[in-house]
Amino acid sequence: MPKSKSIPSDLTVGALADRAGVPVSTLHYYESLGLIRSWRTPANHRRYDRAVLRRVAIIKVAQKLGLPLEVIGEALAAIPADTTPSREDWAAMSTVWHDTLTDRIDQLTRLRDNLGRCIGCGCLSLKQCPLYNPDDTLATEGPGPRRLDPT
Repeated sequence: MPKSKSIPSDLTVGALADRAGVPVSTLHYYESLGLIRSWRTPANHRRYDRAVLRRVAIIKVAQKLGLPLEVIGEALAAIPADTTPSREDWAAMSTVWHDTLTDRIDQLTRLRDNLGRCIGCGCLSLKQCPLYNPDDTLATEGPGPRRLDPT
C-alpha cells in the first residue's frame, strides 16, 4: 500500500504563488497592503496559512470585476485573517459590491452605445457629449475639461 502524502497546513511563498497562479511579488504586495498575512518560521522563512489561498482567489476575482484593492481590502477586513472565507462571506461581499458593479455596467453600456458619436473628441465639455457631460452641466465649474466621475 502506497504511503499517503500528508498535506502541510501552511504554504511557502513560492508554493502559494504556484497554487494561486500569481507571482511572488504580487503576494508580497498584497501583504504590504494588509490583504493577506503571513507568519515566520524559527528560521525566518515566510509561511501562509492555507486560508490565504481563498483570500487570493477572492482578490483576483474582485480585481477582474474592476474593484480597486482598497475596496477589496475593506471587505476582507471583516473576515478574521486566520479563517478561510466562506460562501456566506462571499455573499456578503458581493452584496456590498452589487451597486458599484451595476453602476459600472451602466456606464460601460452608455459608453458602448454612444462611442461612435464622440470618439476622438477629447474635450469632454461639449453640449452634445452624452457620456461625460450631458447638457453641458460641467460648464458651471469653469473652463477646461471636467469629469463627472472624479476617479
